[in-house]
Amino acid sequence: MRDLKHLIECEQLLEEADNELVRKEQAEGGLAIGYTCYHMPEVLLNVDRCFSVRLRAPRTGSIDIATYYMSNYTCEFARSLLERAIEGGYQFLDGLAAVDACSAMNRCSEHFEVLKVNSKPGFFVTHMDVPYKVEEYTIDAMVTQTRKRVLDVLAEKYGVDTSDEALRKAVEEHNEVCRIMTEIGELRKQENPPITGYEFHVLSLVSYCCPKRQILPILRETLEEIRTREPDPKPWYRARVVVIGSEIDDLDFTRLLEEAGAFVVADRYCYGTIPGREEIKLEPGKDVLRQICEHYMRTSECPRYMADDKVEQRRQTTDRLAREYKADGIVYEQMKYCDFWGFERPLASHILSEEYGWPVLSIDRTYQVRGSGQLRTRFQAFVEALEIKQIHREEDKG
Repeated sequence: MRDLKHLIECEQLLEEADNELVRKEQAEGGLAIGYTCYHMPEVLLNVDRCFSVRLRAPRTGSIDIATYYMSNYTCEFARSLLERAIEGGYQFLDGLAAVDACSAMNRCSEHFEVLKVNSKPGFFVTHMDVPYKVEEYTIDAMVTQTRKRVLDVLAEKYGVDTSDEALRKAVEEHNEVCRIMTEIGELRKQENPPITGYEFHVLSLVSYCCPKRQILPILRETLEEIRTREPDPKPWYRARVVVIGSEIDDLDFTRLLEEAGAFVVADRYCYGTIPGREEIKLEPGKDVLRQICEHYMRTSECPRYMADDKVEQRRQTTDRLAREYKADGIVYEQMKYCDFWGFERPLASHILSEEYGWPVLSIDRTYQVRGSGQLRTRFQAFVEALEIKQIHREEDKG
């Protein structure tokens, strides 16, 4: 297929957290609010002149200093963010909206404060607690937390308009991003789609890491381009897979997987689009903030939600996605030392294989895989196994 017009530009935007569009938006008066987790409602950080930046630490090298503060046995993602912060990589931020979702990220955000990694006069770190299940009273608690720990802080620090009207405007902009990403993502259901999993991963990440106002023109143009893009006569992949699990902002992970012949048809992982790019439906006459909070709580697929209904929801979502996107198998991945996915992955991958009948590759991995020979070998072996299953199915039909 012909290369996408903006692909290289988007890849370059992902080389630094403080990218060209972030600098442009700040020069025009925007406030950069960093965050790291789906539990922090992204749309609330795009109210008025604020814009959200989902934090990453691309091209991470040594994380020895962060390890000194956080120990070897904590999530590499959290340590990489802290290392980058100590290096001065997040000096551009006007605030950090953190959630007490996992102990590693909690410690990381606390060190942003303790080590004073940002010297901006108005810089703040706010922490928000999130519940373990979805009930009416936990939604009430979430509304209180987001009001006191996010919106009120933005209003007090920077005079941000946090009215219902401002929230609705932020939701409208957010929903346009969601519609674009959803339409592009749906194309992956086709047998010979006009987009690769790697390209979609790039677009997904820039939608999280760049100011919405600045990235929307690129996303709109890319959608129009993909609508008329002619795929190669024959599908390039050997197998179709759904990727499930913890945080992936490393493009090399998807590149490595697709180089092995596996087309990533659905991205059900942190920093993916499922969930993350569903439209927020606001009903007139109802509390806007409560509707936003409820949307994020009900759509979340994070294993921090430990109630039985949420556990079952995650398994059913994986099964549904694999069927809808015509997957041949499932890659269930987990960041090393991730507290919640460390419990979820072994059991869920077993159940999806034994009870749902899906071929599953279950792996734990480092934050950045780069040229991991071991991972490449496992991906190649899994693709070969899926091909053999396809051959046997064809033989059985014959």
